[in-house]
Amino acid sequence: MKISIITITHNSAKTLGRALDSVRQQTYPDIEHILVDGASTDGTRAMIEAYAASHQDVRWVSEKDDGIYNALNKGIRMATGDVIGFLHSDDVLYNANTIAHIANAFETAKVDVVYGDLQYCKGDKVVRQWQSNAFHPRALKYGWMPPHPTMYVRREVYEQVGLYDEWFRISADYDMILRIFTCGFTTCYLPQVLVRMEVGGTSNRDTRARLSKTQEDYIVLKKNRIGAGYLTVLCKQVRKIRQFIR
Repeated sequence: MKISIITITHNSAKTLGRALDSVRQQTYPDIEHILVDGASTDGTRAMIEAYAASHQDVRWVSEKDDGIYNALNKGIRMATGDVIGFLHSDDVLYNANTIAHIANAFETAKVDVVYGDLQYCKGDKVVRQWQSNAFHPRALKYGWMPPHPTMYVRREVYEQVGLYDEWFRISADYDMILRIFTCGFTTCYLPQVLVRMEVGGTSNRDTRARLSKTQEDYIVLKKNRIGAGYLTVLCKQVRKIRQFIR
């Protein structure tokens, strides 16, 4: 089973090396690494060129894009693996066996989607841990969602539900999760950390970004006919509080 890992970048030279190393350290043998660069000007492209020249099963493109989800969609279209996942340029896979554990879950549980837990870090310090749990359809209306960076999905799922909705600027990942988890696909929760993410994502930059995220989440819920609008959005925010209690 080939697993495609998609990494999108834009002027990520300071952090990309760690992400690339975490992929190359994996013990699982059949990984395709796809890099989608948004025409970086800080040396990222040169780093990608050197990486691709020294490793097999690396595919890449460097050109202007129309945002994060446009870049993710490019990566999905480029992917040739049986299973597709994402690793952002400032994140790392938890350890060398992470992809092997994910592949084993697909093969033994015979499922369409595998996901796990996520750590938010500031340097080497863990500041927040997103511990997910097994999926139940009723949980969606109470704001439940798995950590998007830990989700690995069979190619057939994207062929059925489509690509990320690029109308959204912040919440297309939430929209994709709801589309996948309401279509009857089989899922498997791995109760272990799969990804370490640096704090400071697009949706949490400042108050304006958080308000935009709230508004888009509301639209996503209405679009997918899930929950009770802003009450579900509130539940989603409350769930985050527990991630800081360790």
